Amino acid sequence: MDTVKFTAMKDGDKDDYDLLARHEHAHVAGTGDRLLKALVELDESFSGYRITRLGHCLQSATRAWRDGADTDWVVAALLHDIGDIHAPHNHDEYAATILKPFVREQCTWVVEKHGDFQLLYYGQHVGADPDKRSRHAGHRYFDDCAAFCERWDQASFDPDYATLPVDFFRPMVAEVFARTPYDPGVIRPGVRVPLGDADAARERAARDDSPNS
Repeated sequence: MDTVKFTAMKDGDKDDYDLLARHEHAHVAGTGDRLLKALVELDESFSGYRITRLGHCLQSATRAWRDGADTDWVVAALLHDIGDIHAPHNHDEYAATILKPFVREQCTWVVEKHGDFQLLYYGQHVGADPDKRSRHAGHRYFDDCAAFCERWDQASFDPDYATLPVDFFRPMVAEVFARTPYDPGVIRPGVRVPLGDADAARERAARDDSPNS
């Protein structure tokens, strides 16, 4: 493999940095695939639930898809717990950092704060504040995070739910991570998009029920 000439960055020249740019471009192109590989590794995470952590993420994304959610929401639901292995104490912030350059600000904020909102369902049982989400009261995305947790996160531990496989979501992940990072047309600060769309949900349900689906 070609390498740069320098051993200290300050000594590099344009040829060196052009070479690195080519290597970086090739590496960045594989981001989506690496994230899906990391997602599958969630099956090696802690157990105790009736489904695996991978199963939980896939079920969350499947529920989002069947609610008619757009691509940003579906990918956010899919990857919201991807930090469970490597960042167990701040998995929500870890996932949000990965998503931040490529999805709507609304989705990034919801993923970053979902840990606080999830405490509503179990905080009282583990010595934590079940109302921790109240510190975010008044935020423009508060209701979105509450709905995300109620509809897609806390509900997605059902071993009998018909969950879609990793490969179903692969094109959506590829689309998101092929975007230009921090594109204002993607980030759209302050914009709120509903978590679901009834028309899209009906169309997707019909597709699920099709004998050729």
